[in-house]
Amino acid sequence: MASPAYELTHLEALEAEAVHIFREVAATFERPVLLFSGGKDSMVMLHVAAKAFWPAPPPFPVMHVDTGHNFDEVIEFRDRTVDTYGLRLVVSSVQDDIDAGRVVEDPKAGRNRLQTAALLRAIREHSFDAVFGGARRDEEKARAKERVFSFRDEFGQWDPRNQRPELWDLYNGRHRKGEHIRVFPLSNWTELDIWQYIEAEDVDLPSIYYSHRRHVVQRDGMLLADTRFLTLSEGETPYEATVRFRTVGDATCTGCVESTATSPAEVVAEVAVSRLTERGATRADDRISEAGMEDRKKEGYF
Repeated sequence: MASPAYELTHLEALEAEAVHIFREVAATFERPVLLFSGGKDSMVMLHVAAKAFWPAPPPFPVMHVDTGHNFDEVIEFRDRTVDTYGLRLVVSSVQDDIDAGRVVEDPKAGRNRLQTAALLRAIREHSFDAVFGGARRDEEKARAKERVFSFRDEFGQWDPRNQRPELWDLYNGRHRKGEHIRVFPLSNWTELDIWQYIEAEDVDLPSIYYSHRRHVVQRDGMLLADTRFLTLSEGETPYEATVRFRTVGDATCTGCVESTATSPAEVVAEVAVSRLTERGATRADDRISEAGMEDRKKEGYF
């Protein structure tokens, strides 16, 4: 009799790779932490981590670097998810750094770049040596340069020309005291993969990822939500539209797109025909320059 063929689907292969990465870090690092904003990528990352260590809970805390300008729906979802999974939540606040004079806020520039100081401070204070992030290579060209294990020096900085080889999925996590490794289990996933996985695994998400009515403002070719954090410029008039968010972050620079998709299956159909990445379509902070993301990553950004 012919031997049965054991073949993984595309999503199963991606999940298996991520499970391997989570277990590798848990086995070789002393104090890992998972960055968790409540967004779709961090939620998929947490879902995979829970499967990797089931029936035990993930053996590390989760951390949110809070700009103070988050969508209310996302913060509520973050707290509810932490309770559901029984996790320890570490919150590093940008507002704390502003109040302490460690960073200076420019109201016109938003707070996204200020997250770097809050992130590096939390890594130092808690002595984290591995930091899981939900970045994917398809999001942005600087992120496409990242390895799965991304070395950061004692200042939290990233050197794109000093990346370690990862042949045969062998990861090098060696580092000295004060250095750390950023780990990206979803590196090889695409936005379409994420949504297909959300549909297949019934992963819960904040409501703003699906179509809803909201007051928005058109600015620089993007639709920004009219929230208490957004300062309207002269001539800007909010109007109501049917939209959803492709990514979530600081409300002052995260745009939405017009959409009628109310379920993962409908979002999958939308994403399958999209020709613009989620960050290119909805993140104003990535438009500061051609190398804006790479410059921030060199400073220690996510």
